[in-house]
Amino acid sequence: MPSAERVVLCYGDSNTYGWIPVSGGRFPRDVRWPGVLAAELGGGWHVIEEGLGGRTTIFDDPILPGRNGKTYLEPCLMSHEPLDAVVIALGTNDLKVRLSASAADIARGVALLAEQALAFTPSVLALGLPTLGPLADRADELAGARDKAERMRPYLREWASELGFELLELHELVTFTEEDGFHLDAAGHRTIGEEVARRLAVMF
Repeated sequence: MPSAERVVLCYGDSNTYGWIPVSGGRFPRDVRWPGVLAAELGGGWHVIEEGLGGRTTIFDDPILPGRNGKTYLEPCLMSHEPLDAVVIALGTNDLKVRLSASAADIARGVALLAEQALAFTPSVLALGLPTLGPLADRADELAGARDKAERMRPYLREWASELGFELLELHELVTFTEEDGFHLDAAGHRTIGEEVARRLAVMF
């Protein structure tokens, strides 16, 4: 007899993995936003964490191989199906100067992943980027990143409307930590996990 448990896949980068800013390592499961999400949703859901540091939307990183999110997404979806929902939390690494991606390119990358996921489930939620913090330690690698992250927002909204996936605007809720400007602190993880749970509850 099929299980009544709903399954949600969280597909993202180091912020889904739970990388701890500056000191490194990984936040405990109950601190990471997918863990918070699981606790908020309760026993009727199974939350799958698929976070990888450095993962992009659709770009090959010449320094970090194996990080192209599009290449891995379909086999990932196939290995975990049937899926009731997919949450996509990518785009931050696309801001790196060496990838030469425009704001429109990054939004399109997220949209392409959402389109892939929609072939496996009708319920896809994309997370827009949080507001970036100070990037002094990564000024060369992320030159212009804050402006680019802001400029991609309308493009992403347009794609969400056109393709029919849900969008959660994280910049309205959280800011990346001031410690490195690029990762979430524990409070940010909690905010995202709780809000994603609320959005999924509405979607279902």
